[in-house]
Amino acid sequence: MSSDRQYAAFFYGTLMHPEILKRVIGNDGTHLKICSAILLDYTRHQIKHADYPAVLPYSKSKALFSRELSPEEKSVRGSLVTGLSESDVRLLDVFEGDEYTRERVPVHPISAYSTLSPAPRTPHAIPAAVPHSHSAASLPPPVVAHTYIWCQPPAQLTPSLWSFEEFVAKNAWKWVGAGAAGNADFMEVDKRREMGGFITRCGVRGSL
Repeated sequence: MSSDRQYAAFFYGTLMHPEILKRVIGNDGTHLKICSAILLDYTRHQIKHADYPAVLPYSKSKALFSRELSPEEKSVRGSLVTGLSESDVRLLDVFEGDEYTRERVPVHPISAYSTLSPAPRTPHAIPAAVPHSHSAASLPPPVVAHTYIWCQPPAQLTPSLWSFEEFVAKNAWKWVGAGAAGNADFMEVDKRREMGGFITRCGVRGSL
């Protein structure tokens, strides 16, 4: 298998923050392109007792709600990143752990691509707002990308829809800069990187 194979991935949680993404893959991300994107018919949930979110197809998550969601509520806004290497993806798999499976999904780009690095000067840079219409017909053609889908019991999720803006305001300090010292998720990635990054994960549906 060629070592120069490249991947596209859709990030919807902590990895939307460019500094966190670069910390996980262990490089400056100059080989990557990024744009805002939307994933339809999925919901993004707050995980109980965690800073980071999970996504599920709405067909599976609707039991968490007492009402039918609006089209906006059952779509997930995030970042589409292209140019990821096999090494990048192996480390992302480690970071996401066994709470998720990596799957291919169709996401709709909704902004122009730009370089990931240098990162915005402020950690409060949020992807552009999505169009008001959330039907597939009103959006640009989809791009197939890898993303990480929650594979643990839905009971571990709350009905609350996770907010990146709230994460940046309240919890990003635990993941960026001095506050990230001792972060267990980063420590596991560093350990695997020192081992050469070769791992085997059950349930990963995107082949490497």
